[in-house]
Order: sequence, then structure tokens, then C-alpha cells
Amino acid sequence: MHGMSLDRRRFGIALTVVAGASIVGWGWLKLASQHRTAEMLATPEGRRALFDQAEADVRPKEGFQSRIALKDTVSRLIEERVLDPRKFISLYDRPGGIPPAVRYLLKWPSHNPILLTAETATAYVNLLWPLGLANRMTTNEQSPINTVSLPNFASTAGWWLGAEANGAAYFNKLPIVALTPEQEALATRVAKTTFRPCCNNSTFYQDCNHGSALLGLLELGASQGLTEDELYREALGFNSFWFPDTYVKTALYFRIFERRDWRDVDPKLVMGHDFSAIGPWRRNVEARIKTIPDLIPEPAAGAKCGV
Repeated sequence: MHGMSLDRRRFGIALTVVAGASIVGWGWLKLASQHRTAEMLATPEGRRALFDQAEADVRPKEGFQSRIALKDTVSRLIEERVLDPRKFISLYDRPGGIPPAVRYLLKWPSHNPILLTAETATAYVNLLWPLGLANRMTTNEQSPINTVSLPNFASTAGWWLGAEANGAAYFNKLPIVALTPEQEALATRVAKTTFRPCCNNSTFYQDCNHGSALLGLLELGASQGLTEDELYREALGFNSFWFPDTYVKTALYFRIFERRDWRDVDPKLVMGHDFSAIGPWRRNVEARIKTIPDLIPEPAAGAKCGV
């Protein structure tokens, strides 16, 4: 017994030493990373490298691998005449045409989780938009757009890719994605606590295409068993491809001012009011980023809240 107690004591001491060494090691790595960031900010080449890394973290070239599949959603939207595939294809009457992965979805159901890329990001806005607009949820009866002004929002007046001239005709009308009461409550809860950089409204306040699209995504994710944390991750992944300039700056803010790498930042925090609604974002992120000269190259064209 005495020998066993001694062995346990030695094991405890060894474990404490290892844990302490790990903490010290982690602290040293963090300090080294902070020092490295400060060094990079001191030169034009370093600032460009910081920007390039943030861009690669936010919108990786290989894309964002979602855990959510569209399944038969697009087929059902087409059957209900909420989405006219000919009108959809007409949006891509240009060199290169419609991305092959998207053309497939207009013809057949897909059980493969979505791979969101720079090439397909806009197309997925337009595929998910009618879902968020038309899918029936009890909670949508209390939606901020469910008023006499319903036909006047960008999400309704802007949707002309169906049989009706105004998307208000489809609002909350069709059981496209089946949700249990618990799943509906989850999708609604996440929708009310996620925001988008084109305005100060939550996802639940789906007054534009991005709001409707993200609400549709959350409904799909909840119906497929994703947890709350997973839904926040999905929301950030899609928003990052829909608003890359915004979230690249946000990643830079966390790296430079809070000494946190993008992968370590909680998606729920980023998607919240302080870091995704446009007003607070300008104060909390953009104003700080602007204090560092020559950090951001000239931006490309931003996201549009319409087809």
C-alpha cells in the first residue's frame, strides 16, 4: 500500500510538471506570436503578409466545407414554382456560365454537404434565399417583415426568380423543410442572435437576400441535427464567403488587437451584434483597423442585397 501511494504521488507530481510545462510552452508560443505580429506590422511586406493570411483563413481557396446538404430542397422549390430554373440560369449568361456543381442541383437532389467556394458563393445565396423566404415556421408569424410592408423589402420585392413577380407571395407559405418544434426553436434562436454586415438586422429579420439565405441555411442545419455551436460555425462560414472584405478585417482585428488567431475565435461571438451588425462593426473593427496605415489593399466589389 505504501509503495502504491508513493507511485501515485510520483505520478501526480509528474503530471503537474507536464501540465505546467505545457502551460509555459503555450504562453511562450503566444508571446512569440504577438512579437511576430508586431514585427510584421512594422514593414509593408509584413502588413501584406498579415492581410494575405487573414484572407486565407476567412475564405480559404479550397472553400468552406459545410455539414449541411440541400437534399431535395431545390427540387421542391422548383415544384412549388418558387424557383424557376430557367430564370436562375439566365443570371449566368456570361463566359463560364453556371458553376457545374450548381447546375447539378437544379436537376437532382444532393445528399452531399455543401462545399462553398468563391465561385459558388453567390449562387448559394440565390438557392437558399427562396428557402428562407418560403419555408413555413410558426415563429415567422412574429417576423419583423410580416407586416403590411411585406412586399417592399429587398428579400421580397427583389425575388423575381419564381412564378410570382414579388416574393411576398411565398413568405412563410410552404413546408419545404420539416422541423420539429425543438428544431424550429433552435433555428430561430440562432437566427435572432446572428447578424450580417449589410445592415444592423438579425438573420431572423430577413429583409434582404442574405438574411433570407442564412435563415434557410439554419433551418436546413437544424432539421439535419446540427447543434447550436455547429449552426454558428455554419453561419460564420457562409457569411465569410458572402462578405469576405468585412470578415478579413475582423480576422485582422482579432489577430492584431486581441492577439487571437481566427481559428480560436468563437463563431458565436463573431456572428453577434458587436462584430457582424454594420454599425457596431464599424466602431469595433473598422475604426481600429484604419489606425494601421497600408494594411488593407483596395477592396473588390462588395456583396449586393439583390439578384
